[in-house]
Amino acid sequence: MTNPLNSAIAETALTKQPSSSIVYKLVSYLLVFPVFRFLFRGITFGNSNVPKRGPLVVVANHGSHLDPPLLGHALGRPVAFMAKAELFKIPLIGSVIRACGAYPVKRGASDREAIKTASAKLREGWAIGVFLDGTRQSNGKVNSPMPGAALLSARTGASLLPVAIANSHRALGSGKLFPRLVRIELRIGEPISPPRSRRKSDLQETTFELQRRINALLG
Repeated sequence: MTNPLNSAIAETALTKQPSSSIVYKLVSYLLVFPVFRFLFRGITFGNSNVPKRGPLVVVANHGSHLDPPLLGHALGRPVAFMAKAELFKIPLIGSVIRACGAYPVKRGASDREAIKTASAKLREGWAIGVFLDGTRQSNGKVNSPMPGAALLSARTGASLLPVAIANSHRALGSGKLFPRLVRIELRIGEPISPPRSRRKSDLQETTFELQRRINALLG
C-alpha cells in the first residue's frame, strides 16, 4: 500500500523546482553539450518521459566517469548525484560533476547517511541520480543492482526514471586514460511508481524491474 505520508511529501515537492545555477548552465551548455554532441556524436531519446518538476530518482547503468555530467545535461534539469569523494579530486571531471549537482560521499560512510542526504534533497524537489550497480561496469550493463534507488523512492514517494547510457564504457571505461570517440546515446524510459513498501521483497522487485528496463533499453 502507498504510504500517505510519502504521497504528501511528494505532492508538496511537486511545487518546488530547484533553480539551475549560472555555473550549471555554463558548464552544461558550454562544456558538456559540445563534448556530448560533437565529440561523441551524442543523442538522447525519450526526453518527453522526464518530469520537469518535483522529486525524481534517476536510475542508470554506469560505464564511465562521463556518466554524471552527461545525465545532468541530457535530462534538461539539474540532477544531484551521490558520487565518491575521490571523483571530486580528478581535474576537470570533479569541477564538472559538482557544477552539475553532484555531492561527495566519503568512502566508508554509512549507507544510512547517504540515503538521509539524498532523501533531504528529494524533499526539496531535486532529481537525484543513482547508478544502480553503484560502481562502473566493464560491459556497461546493470549486473549486480543495489536497492538504494528503490529505498529512496519508498522513503519519499518519488518516481523512478530508468535511463540507459549506451557506449560510455567503450568511450572512457575503467582503466582507459584516453577516450575513444564512439557514439554515446542516452535512452530514457518511462517513469516507474515507488515500491509498495520498504519491505525487502518490494524493494527487490522494483530493483530488478529497473535492471530489466535499463538493460532492455541498452538492447
